[in-house]
Amino acid sequence: MWAQQGTTPGTPKLRHTCEQGDGVGPYGWEFHDGLSFGRQHIQDGALRLTTEFVKRPGGQHGGDWSWRVTVEPQASGTSALPLVSLFFYVVTDGKEVLVPEVGAKGQLKFISGHSTELGDFRFTLMAPTSPGDTAPKYGSYNVFWSSNPGLPLLTEMVKSHLNSWFQHRPPGTSPDRYLGLPGSLKWEDRGPNGQGQGQGQFLIQQVTVKVPFSVELVFESGSAQAGGNQALGQLAGSLLTQALESHAEAFRERFEKTFQLQKKGLSPEEQALGQAALSGLLGGIGYFYGQGLVLPDMKVEESKQKVAPALFPPVPLFTAVPSRSFFPRGFLWDEGFHQLLVQRWDPRLTQEALGHWLGLLNADGWIGREQVLGDEARVRVPPEFLVQRAAHANPPTLLLPVAHMLKGGDPADLAFLRRAFPRLYAWFSWLHQSQAGPVPLSYRWRGRDPALPTLLNPKTLPSGLDDYPRASHPSATERHLDLWCWVSLGAHVLVQLAEQLGESEAAAELGPLAASLGAEILDELHWAPELGIFADFGNHTKAVQLKSRPSQGLVRVVGRPHPRLQYVDALGYVSLFPLLLQLLDPHSSRLGPLLDVLADSRHLWSPFGLRSLAASSPFYGQRNSEHDPPYWRGAVWLNVNYLALGALHHYALLEGPHQARAAKLHSELRANVVGNVLRQYQATGFLWEQYNDRDGRGMGCRPFQGWTSLVLLAMAEDY
Repeated sequence: MWAQQGTTPGTPKLRHTCEQGDGVGPYGWEFHDGLSFGRQHIQDGALRLTTEFVKRPGGQHGGDWSWRVTVEPQASGTSALPLVSLFFYVVTDGKEVLVPEVGAKGQLKFISGHSTELGDFRFTLMAPTSPGDTAPKYGSYNVFWSSNPGLPLLTEMVKSHLNSWFQHRPPGTSPDRYLGLPGSLKWEDRGPNGQGQGQGQFLIQQVTVKVPFSVELVFESGSAQAGGNQALGQLAGSLLTQALESHAEAFRERFEKTFQLQKKGLSPEEQALGQAALSGLLGGIGYFYGQGLVLPDMKVEESKQKVAPALFPPVPLFTAVPSRSFFPRGFLWDEGFHQLLVQRWDPRLTQEALGHWLGLLNADGWIGREQVLGDEARVRVPPEFLVQRAAHANPPTLLLPVAHMLKGGDPADLAFLRRAFPRLYAWFSWLHQSQAGPVPLSYRWRGRDPALPTLLNPKTLPSGLDDYPRASHPSATERHLDLWCWVSLGAHVLVQLAEQLGESEAAAELGPLAASLGAEILDELHWAPELGIFADFGNHTKAVQLKSRPSQGLVRVVGRPHPRLQYVDALGYVSLFPLLLQLLDPHSSRLGPLLDVLADSRHLWSPFGLRSLAASSPFYGQRNSEHDPPYWRGAVWLNVNYLALGALHHYALLEGPHQARAAKLHSELRANVVGNVLRQYQATGFLWEQYNDRDGRGMGCRPFQGWTSLVLLAMAEDY
């Protein structure tokens, strides 16, 4: 944690976890290799912080690692240099031992400890120095030691104890006042054996220094030290500087070798964006552990009884996240897109993440779409999103990196897929059976919102395209085009996988399904001749709008024509799915009309990428309710634009009547998407959740270094 002292009366602003509205930023990883090195810059008002780390392998417990935190003024030549406190803390959950070794004036020399996973270890907080120098800087120290209040409460606990005034008085200067922690190492709440009563400990060292300065924190693993790391010297000072520099150089070389942006003629600014896109995604990877809340899948006849959500058994999840500030947890359909980029960089990380996600499978073959595991994750989630429903699916995007593994044919990937196959097959079978539609080989997303009088168009959260317009009156007669395409893709990928692995029984079962989910049935179920486009089908009327009513606010009004069973006129991303997932033959008569609407600026084409809903749609840019602004109703999203680029690239390589046009559209769309993400990054320092289709500006949450990081693969033309 950190805080700038003395700028405002009262308690200084304590910074700790990434929050959307805290006024910090821009911030993000300049480099992160996903494993052993990273460098992050954080702008906080007049301060610029740099945090960097290196891990050094060795021993049986993950090796040694060191962090360096540098705090500098944002602008050079600042006259009054601020006083800043850094807070380094160690927190345990009850079974570990911590032994602090105290020096003079509240300064901890080091903290020794032991835990089952880490063996013996030792933390050392080095004395502050001038940045890039060994010249020491004067630091004031405070210490605080208590029982662990629980991870979500650490920030509040420190805030509430920052209530005593101390003096920071370097020799020969006039003193400055600062707010510090009033604790000591006489820990009052200790149990009889010197440990917290089974709830763990929270030990924190506050160091307060005049800007600019650097502080290093060194973690040494007992087994790594014994195994030869001791002879290498402590990873601090000039040794740490050398390690950081050689890792940064290795990152740049590996980055160019992997993505070849320089070789492809991309500018230094584009290369820097690409490095930040990859690093932000890798730096957001987290390890989560805990219990999620799940509402069991009740069959219709049982559902008259009220069923309470149950706690799922505790599970681990190693996953990337869409956004550190706003969505710091695992999302199923996002993760498939995340891993498309991660696997180009480090296939082992992708195997690890996919393995963890498949480890969440329940006995039926279901995986929850949003993973809220443990207290720390739970406090960040609105109550209505806490419970996962075991009847609701999510797009099976994990099959996208699986398909890429199949194409690559790397023996390690194939060995992984052999182990993963039974779970992939169970997951796909659950999807295909549980989301079956009203007629054979049709599919319907379960879990649409009920038709409330306040909603313009009830949402379909399981589809991932939340408020994208569907049939105006939800019913069991619906057929969803995007879901049909996902199931068709899944069947084809799994057949190939089963054949390659010699899983003959599964191949025999999946083969006929894949064959039947072809162009003929797609046409029969989803081609809307009156619209000249593929579409959803359901009980629908276009005559719905939100109108203001006294004392009721905005309510939905349904006019004429009344709803009837028909194709749903909602031109946008869903209409393009047969193209996006490359399910059409290059000679298909349906390819031309899809390219027409894609390329038409009255519909989906914008100077910043393809918009999610046609500008010609009555739902375009419309709120879904008084409190629910448009989300997938016009904005440009990177994940679908990446699929579109991949599809155009695919059809540009294949003989057919649309080959030249696909190539031209690919080149123009790529320039629009990459150009806009770059401009917004240069203007704001962030990658964004979505982009405005009218002026290109970033919208939604930031940093969004989940699937927006796919801009790197678009630059590399790697689909």
